[in-house]
Amino acid sequence: METAPAGDKISKIRNIGFIAHIDAGKTTVTERVLFLTGRIRKMGGVDEGTTTMDWMPQERERGITITAAATTAYWQDHMVNIIDTPGHVDFTAEVERSLRVLDGGIVVLDAVAGVQSQSETVWRQADTYKVPRIAFVNKMDRVGASYERTIESMRRRLRANAVPVQLPLGEEDTFRGVIDLIGGRALIYANGNGSASLEPPDEMPVPEENLKQYQEYRQAMVEKIVETDEALLIRYLEGDDLGEEELRQALRRATIKRILVPVLCGTAIQGKGVHPLLDAIIQYLPSPADIPPVEGTEPKTGETEIRYPDSEGPLAALAFKVVTDPFVGRLVFLRVYSGEIKAGGLVINVTKGKRERMGRLLRMHANRREELEVVRAGDICAAVGLKDTFTGDTIGTQDRPLILEPPKFPQPVISVAIEPSTRADQDRLTDALRKLSEEDPTFLVRFNEETGQTVMSGMGELHLEVLVDRMKREFNVVAHVGSPRVSYRETLTSAFKTEGRFVRQTGGHGQYGHVVLEIEPLERGSGIIFENAIQGGKIPREYISPVEAGVRQALDNGPLGGYPLVDLKIRLVDGSYHQVDSSEMAFRSAGMLAIREGATKSRAVLLEPTVELEVVTPGEFLSDILGDLGSRRTQIKNIEGQNDLHTVRAMIPLGETFAYTTALRSLSRGRATFTMEFKYYEPVSPAVLKTLINVV
Repeated sequence: METAPAGDKISKIRNIGFIAHIDAGKTTVTERVLFLTGRIRKMGGVDEGTTTMDWMPQERERGITITAAATTAYWQDHMVNIIDTPGHVDFTAEVERSLRVLDGGIVVLDAVAGVQSQSETVWRQADTYKVPRIAFVNKMDRVGASYERTIESMRRRLRANAVPVQLPLGEEDTFRGVIDLIGGRALIYANGNGSASLEPPDEMPVPEENLKQYQEYRQAMVEKIVETDEALLIRYLEGDDLGEEELRQALRRATIKRILVPVLCGTAIQGKGVHPLLDAIIQYLPSPADIPPVEGTEPKTGETEIRYPDSEGPLAALAFKVVTDPFVGRLVFLRVYSGEIKAGGLVINVTKGKRERMGRLLRMHANRREELEVVRAGDICAAVGLKDTFTGDTIGTQDRPLILEPPKFPQPVISVAIEPSTRADQDRLTDALRKLSEEDPTFLVRFNEETGQTVMSGMGELHLEVLVDRMKREFNVVAHVGSPRVSYRETLTSAFKTEGRFVRQTGGHGQYGHVVLEIEPLERGSGIIFENAIQGGKIPREYISPVEAGVRQALDNGPLGGYPLVDLKIRLVDGSYHQVDSSEMAFRSAGMLAIREGATKSRAVLLEPTVELEVVTPGEFLSDILGDLGSRRTQIKNIEGQNDLHTVRAMIPLGETFAYTTALRSLSRGRATFTMEFKYYEPVSPAVLKTLINVV
């Protein structure tokens, strides 16, 4: 096993991830990178189900990445921690948590399709966490590949300041290498056929027939780079020749500041362009020392503090992923921002205020592991033994605690009822659901007391299908699953005042609680805001929290269909209490009664989740697909054509998308594809409400 170089510094670390739309080739690129760096000795293929990073049976059967897999490789005396993320929107949480802890990203784009819907999603996620990026235009050997069109789609759809640092030598079946615009040389590969040996390219002068294009692109690239560096700009305007190393350093600084996005190209399946991609990762993406120090909150004072990437500093590490490993048990993935962690040492879960024993420390290679004695600032590892640490928790020390910002996850939008096939499966099902929900923050499980059902919620049909399959394989649980159900919401449309009075008189002490609430609707996505506006001690302070608890409990069941009420502001403005008979239970009940009484005073509306749908289809099926979408209460946003392919973007109620995969395959003879992403909740019309309430 190759190890980090002696005296390795934090500047020699790269924490990077491959992010992209499904089927853009992330996993294939990663596989080629691992082979080139000597991490693996035999390359696998996605179609054959033999790749290193897609190790789950479900991934190999479906040919897609489901879980973010981590590994470590070494290149040019640098340690590169790599995370290969999923491209399917159902598993967007894996991308979210990975980007939270990564320092740089490689956005893989399909040279034929260009920027696709999930490309936009992961780009926005990277923007949220301020992750510097480079782009790799993959599949340059495919029919219909276009480097220029892909870069144009980056600028148009991603609003990226893309700067090509390479030119392709040929396209489609004539693609044979790249021209390095900074180095001024051609990198030409031996003919590959999908089983290329990944030998280094031959360096040659730029071919005569490409010289004019090279000069045009190089001038445009240099101008973009010098615009980011005032000293270089002055020298450039004065006619000085800028050296290769000067340009690379300036481009590195601009990339780390997220001013520019270097663009490279190649075809991972044949290994062409992977060598310079690895070089670019080292040259342009930041080390932990190049990015701003991480910010966190001091738990006692609430003040913001920073931690520098220093192994001698106080410990600050973020738990970003929890996995149940069949061989070593519960694994917690950590990104260490400051300080160091030793195997067997005592640490503090600062988020929960609990002491934890750091058991074994592991460096992961997909589903294989190697033992570590110590992990220092800037590194990523997995830990065994952290029983009470979950995704988003911060690990630190007692004397210098700090809570780091956890990753944010979207809310699940599809639910199914699940029940064990036999009584013997009940305990195993409970255990499986608990462990899977610990791993995946977008997988929620709850027991519905009204229906007596165990309901699990996720990001889409494929998400839930994979989880049920994992229960069967990993936990030996056979379960029956009901039809998917949409997570509807309700809200109220006008402001009003309501009163709740809970009075019970028995032989001894009675129960007395009285509250007056003002309720007003808020904008979509505002959630529930509870405000205490009591003055003059009309309700003692110790009863305020029970009132809020009762209010929130009552809001779980709306007046239309029993769905949670959302986007409301509730102000506690008045009330009264009894010196002897008042209690927390009485005021909790009064809060519940006030909501139930008040919900009848304002017209309630049902909200349904709406998703953005993107359908890519050959032109001959376009009219049939549009007709089908029209029958599903769809709002068409736009239709774009590219050669014979048409892309339809539309907003559609989530409930209308169930079984859409089958319908689309039938309409297009299996040639059209679609992706969708949850956007917002939208009120339904009274006519549709009747059908939905009857159905749901």
